[in-house]
Amino acid sequence: MAKRKTFDDSAAERDSDEVSSLEESSSEDDYEEIRQEFEFFDPQASWDFEGFKRLLRQLFDADAASFHLGAIADLILAQPLLGSTIKTEGNESDPHAFLTILNLEEHKDKPVIKDLTGYISNRAGTNAQLSPIKGLVNGDNGAKVGLILTERWVNIATELIPPMYRMLLEEITWAIEDKEPYSFSHYLIVSKTYLAVPSMLDEETNRPKKKMKPKTRKGIDEGKTMYYFHPEDEVLERHATLFGGFDYMQQSAEGEADSKSTFHDFGIKQRGHLILIEAAEFEAAVKDMEAEFATQSTLPDAAMDES
Repeated sequence: MAKRKTFDDSAAERDSDEVSSLEESSSEDDYEEIRQEFEFFDPQASWDFEGFKRLLRQLFDADAASFHLGAIADLILAQPLLGSTIKTEGNESDPHAFLTILNLEEHKDKPVIKDLTGYISNRAGTNAQLSPIKGLVNGDNGAKVGLILTERWVNIATELIPPMYRMLLEEITWAIEDKEPYSFSHYLIVSKTYLAVPSMLDEETNRPKKKMKPKTRKGIDEGKTMYYFHPEDEVLERHATLFGGFDYMQQSAEGEADSKSTFHDFGIKQRGHLILIEAAEFEAAVKDMEAEFATQSTLPDAAMDES
């Protein structure tokens, strides 16, 4: 089912349920504009299982084998009124993006949640900045953590992500009104970044390296060049209690950093990333994200349309 939900704070209604994105392909002499339409959908158990597994594998990267990805996908699909997907060819096509939230306290006895909380605790223990997360994900001091999982294909523009967060806020509000267990003290976003590392190809050929402008934030790998796979993470961090990166448990083989790079002047080392936001600050973070990535495209607005 397609969704129509609020994108910004205005009350003006828009007519379209679809989001338009323009992509350009070029030759030496001309440019061709290609119109790509995106639609928002609820998670669909009938169609999304394999697509979710692929996106989860991409999100957890080198450590994806640590989890039963099918069990995580099943848990997401068991709550179809929470979270969203983005598709380009209708409801029965594969999702190009998803965003969802899992209640760690409510599902704490499920093996897959035990795996997730154990993994997060383990990785948080490798970075002093993240160490408070270890107690929170285990419910210390009455903490109720909502674990946000989101991933997308590279063709999904960042401007499409704020509406998904806005939808999630609304869905959580409606779930709480229906007395469902989605009242959280904290939101924990699982994400990933990458570091630019010396290319082995450069060492082999002794060619000069290009200088790169780093996207760094104080407190994260200071002194290294760090880049975001998800640009909205930089906005979320402005509202975070804490955030930081960690190395994957499964380290890449020597030379794999070059194989993952689409450039030729450096290799990349992918890392996991965690962002913790207190519940009272989460809506402000979403509003900030909406303002940062405002778009002139016609985006879904107003109340839900479950037609």
